[in-house]
Amino acid sequence: MRPAVSAVLLACLVTLGACAHVRAPETGLPAAFEGATGAADRAPAGAIDLDRWWRAFRDPELTGLVDQALARNPDAKTAAARLAEARANRVESLTHYLPQGDVQGSQRRTDTHQLAGTVFNIPGFSSSGVSDASGVNLNASWEVDLFGRFFATSKAANGDLAAARFDYEGARASLAANVADAYFQARGLAIQLADAQESQRIEQELYDSATKRAQVGIAPTSDADRVAGDLAQAKAQAEGLAAQLQVERRTLLILAGRIVEPTANIAVEASVGDLPPVPDMLPSELLKRRPDVREASARVAAATGRSQLDVLSFLPTLDWTPGLTWQKSSQPGFSVTAQSVINGGAFTQPLFSIPRLLSELKAQDARSEQAVIAYEKAVQTAFADSEGALVNLDADRRRVVLLTDGEARAARGYNAAKLGYDRGLTDLQTALSAEQSWRATRSQLTAAKVQAARRTIQVYKALGGGWPAEHFPTDKQAR
Repeated sequence: MRPAVSAVLLACLVTLGACAHVRAPETGLPAAFEGATGAADRAPAGAIDLDRWWRAFRDPELTGLVDQALARNPDAKTAAARLAEARANRVESLTHYLPQGDVQGSQRRTDTHQLAGTVFNIPGFSSSGVSDASGVNLNASWEVDLFGRFFATSKAANGDLAAARFDYEGARASLAANVADAYFQARGLAIQLADAQESQRIEQELYDSATKRAQVGIAPTSDADRVAGDLAQAKAQAEGLAAQLQVERRTLLILAGRIVEPTANIAVEASVGDLPPVPDMLPSELLKRRPDVREASARVAAATGRSQLDVLSFLPTLDWTPGLTWQKSSQPGFSVTAQSVINGGAFTQPLFSIPRLLSELKAQDARSEQAVIAYEKAVQTAFADSEGALVNLDADRRRVVLLTDGEARAARGYNAAKLGYDRGLTDLQTALSAEQSWRATRSQLTAAKVQAARRTIQVYKALGGGWPAEHFPTDKQAR
């Protein structure tokens, strides 16, 4: 009968193992990023330290802000706390398979005074007097892991810890990108403010010229009035941009954990500067560089470990329960001291709980499939983010080249029209049209430069920049 029971049990385990199988994710990626053709803007692999990509901008202010944010920002501290929690949870899960037990001690004294009735004083059965009772117990239990539950638990716990580590690094990478993005938005506002002040200066010159021409009678006074309206708009725009720049500076201070400092402490130049190249990477490298992809992969590993645990829950559980007891009892005329050594065990085989265990196994299978799908989606999202950012960055840089040339030409056109107006060769409308064209081109050029800088940040983040891809943070770094 026993061989038949063993065969049935083995067949059940094989069936359950097949039910708990976690399929391999489909992670096929193209051989290259299609459409990212700006080879001149690509740096060889390894030429740029993606772990700290913000240093590639060679901007001490940006580097300082990012480093301060990584150390002080609440989001970074919260991510570090979650990582510490994950480490503690892993230890808690694994210590379940170590010997468990506690030492218990007790002491009790009873002072009895007989108030009525027959007095008897037999050793051990006195009706009055003082009796003491004390004892110390050590009861332990240890699950004898014959079927590999510890290894399955370890796989699940290690997967959870790895996911927390990648989440920690992903949070830091996002924080660095947010700081850099806000920084270049601030520099863009500084450029726009400088442009508005330049427009104000130009409008003031036009206003002065129109006023002089009206005074000598070679132009109507309405010309000065018309320019006065444009001058008022330029002044109002400069005031608004100055306020926006102050708000963006405060945002940077908050991100860097320097909320109490004055906004003047943030140095923001009215220039984007030279943009660094981006690394020439293959799509397959996203699987080892992107923290969100690695986190999704770790969650698949954790789900696999839990599926294995659910299969093993159908097998017997064996517990060794040793113990050690010391007791002392004393009464009038009687005293006894004893110690006991206990050596026992317990055996548990699921029976009526099998339907519940089957439901839990099916539910875990569904969760494992969700983890695999989430990993596949993370890979697809990583590729789409990276290719989209690269393609858009190439377009942004081409726009900057075209608009730079256009801005220079528009400036020359305005200067010629202004000179003609001052000399009475052209009318005010010609000068205003040339100035408006130059102003519009300057605005577009500024927007294109800022967009290219922000897109560069998006590319670095999309390619997995901002975290150490080959090693985890140490406990000290995580704190």
